[in-house]
Amino acid sequence: MIGRRGFLAFLALLPLGSVQATPFAVPELAPPSGAMTVYHLGHSLVGADMPHMLAQLAPKGHAYNTQLGSGTPLQQHWEPDQDILHFDQVNHPPIWRDAREAVGSGDYDAVVLTEMVELRDAIRYFKGARYFRRWADLARAGSANTRLYLYETWHPLDTPDGWLARIDTDLEQLWLGGLAGSDTRRNPNRPAYLIPAGQVMAAVVRAIEAGEIPGLSRREDVFAITPDGAQDQIHINDLGAYIVALTHLSVLYHVNPAGQPHQLTRADGSPAQAFSAEAARKVQEIVWTVVTSHPRTGVRR
Repeated sequence: MIGRRGFLAFLALLPLGSVQATPFAVPELAPPSGAMTVYHLGHSLVGADMPHMLAQLAPKGHAYNTQLGSGTPLQQHWEPDQDILHFDQVNHPPIWRDAREAVGSGDYDAVVLTEMVELRDAIRYFKGARYFRRWADLARAGSANTRLYLYETWHPLDTPDGWLARIDTDLEQLWLGGLAGSDTRRNPNRPAYLIPAGQVMAAVVRAIEAGEIPGLSRREDVFAITPDGAQDQIHINDLGAYIVALTHLSVLYHVNPAGQPHQLTRADGSPAQAFSAEAARKVQEIVWTVVTSHPRTGVRR
């Protein structure tokens, strides 16, 4: 019988609606030897602040570039004739670098890809799996040493199917299966590894709602407030960005985030809202537990 880790790796390869697939175990991934240069391709759930926080947590010398949009599918980043919503508002040199040029350059130790949500729509209407393969293949062609990552995000808090329910079911079925499954099967020796930010967010929210994170009591505490004072249903606040940055740090660098600084700055240099020291320690513990529990992260305790 295969163990839990082998079974999860097996499930990751199942396409939507499939009931059979060949079991697959991702190759071992050694920790990087030093600071990394990282390219983030995505949308507002990457944002400006999260990569900036990651850079503050990472080893000295860490560097990054991005290309972002608002609700942008991988297809729109790829196709030159398709407009990217809010492109001029969120992409500014020197942080911005043209995605096609950057991903294919071989200049990056890691390329992190994510897809728009609703993820079902991205796969069905925006050919998410096809464009994930294209971006991943471009990175592989650029350098034999570039590591590939899939950044798993989340759906809106008010999603009809339930926010936690979607995170619980979407990872294997949609993210690793529907979006990245065909790419994994075509590239078994060099798959995209997982940055399980959705799983971490769900675990932190469960801890918050169980009264285990000092100073927080509900899931909305890690989500933003819109300029008109309403609850933002999908975008994270500084606390959420810190959670996601810790998750990236743990996966990219194979490090336990325990003891990492918790008082950081935003991309504009202003102080970010911070967890208390006690709450930050609990969040760091949750991040490491989740990251080391899923085989697709490539991280082992």
